[in-house]
Amino acid sequence: MPKLNNESIIKFQNAFVTASPRMSPRLTPLISHAIHLVVLVCSIAIFVRVFFSMGIFAWSAGLAYVFYDTALLIFIAWQTFPLLNLSPPSLSFKRSTISPTVGVIIAAYNEVEVIEKTLNALFLQIDPPDQILIADDGSDDGTAILLREVYGFELLETRPNSNCTCSNVFSSATYTQLRWLQATHGGKAKTLNQAINQLNTDIVITLDADTHLADNAIAVMRNAFSLEPALVAATGVLTPVCSNKLTGKFLQWFQTYEYVRNFISRFAWMRVDSLLLLSGAFAGYRREELLAVGGFDPDCLVEDYELTHRLRRYAFEHQLNWQVKVLGGAQARTSAPSTLSGFLLQRRRWFAGFLQTQYWNRDMIGNSRFGKIGMLMLPIKTLDTLQPFYGLFAFIFLIIFLASGKQTLLVNVFTVIGSKILIDLAFHLWSIYLYRRWTGDRTQLKFSLALAAAILEPFSFQLLRHTGAVMGWFYFITGRSVWGKQQRHQID
Repeated sequence: MPKLNNESIIKFQNAFVTASPRMSPRLTPLISHAIHLVVLVCSIAIFVRVFFSMGIFAWSAGLAYVFYDTALLIFIAWQTFPLLNLSPPSLSFKRSTISPTVGVIIAAYNEVEVIEKTLNALFLQIDPPDQILIADDGSDDGTAILLREVYGFELLETRPNSNCTCSNVFSSATYTQLRWLQATHGGKAKTLNQAINQLNTDIVITLDADTHLADNAIAVMRNAFSLEPALVAATGVLTPVCSNKLTGKFLQWFQTYEYVRNFISRFAWMRVDSLLLLSGAFAGYRREELLAVGGFDPDCLVEDYELTHRLRRYAFEHQLNWQVKVLGGAQARTSAPSTLSGFLLQRRRWFAGFLQTQYWNRDMIGNSRFGKIGMLMLPIKTLDTLQPFYGLFAFIFLIIFLASGKQTLLVNVFTVIGSKILIDLAFHLWSIYLYRRWTGDRTQLKFSLALAAAILEPFSFQLLRHTGAVMGWFYFITGRSVWGKQQRHQID
């Protein structure tokens, strides 16, 4: 592990201040203000129109939602055609002698129930990581006792960190590549930053303590960075796992297909060099580039999402050809919320963090300096900020129309809804077919269940997602920045 001193800590902190638009705000161009104004005015006009329109246009919020969502699905379907010619990933791997070294950081806070299985999955990799560092954010649930008893950890040294305090670093008597960083509780991002500075590998992989890697996941990630020198960040493909309780099964059913669609979407955005969303539960970065932008932002609710924006910004501002990718062959299973309250809290945090990141990077919106990200991706994300309101208002107005007994209007509305369900079903099936070819995973993806999900989702799971997002708006407006307690369960 590298030798840390005050100079290196100050350099790391200064890199963050310089690269972060939150710490060093950029001038917002007129085009960005114009895009926000147009989105706001059009949204107000659409919501108000319900009180002044007759016929189907009284359901203007629903029409806008259906049109926008369908346009995105068409774009994604068009961009994912190359997956039809892609062979499923091979499970075999032969490591090159010139491959980059890989270090895995396991983000852990009160993970006594899950961390042992996560570590076992790492030890069983066909191409094991060179270093493993447990980044323990001050756990107080017995994690420390388990780590000492099972892995024989002994105090290696006490090191300074970027918070001007000290953390204990332990080495394992059983596994030579395993270290344990025991930090004072300060949040996931702060502890990850300490861990980044205490590895010396070429590639850093972040892994949540409740995420289990497929046995070739590290090999695929290492190989991708080895073959593509311009690749600075990559995400694996995640499958959600919930508890066996009724609500857990319900949420896993919908989230499974949601994750499939989301990762297919990420492939589409990668195709137009606009991928911004990496899953911090399993993502890889070049360490030197992480240091150049100052690591993770401790004040962001979705530190992985914000970091990708900062990497992209840095590349454009320094005219670097940095690439960000999603790797279909690098797969993992991760714990997902199994209760309605847990799900809503997660989606509240995700959407509030999305709004934070969108606001801090507002100078990039519509700015041609940032290529397709500025001209295509971020303007679409500006529309996404209000999408949950469209979805909820469309449902509320539908209930009002049902109560008022407007037969002609209801026939027209349900015709639109039926057409949208058919479109969603087609996209569901398309996504599953491509996902199978891309990842080789056929275990949980059944077309019959996809059919049922497509029919029921608009009236159940989709409303939950929108509700969590609207909660995120209030969380963002009030300036909250606390994750809340995370629920864990075993992944079999």
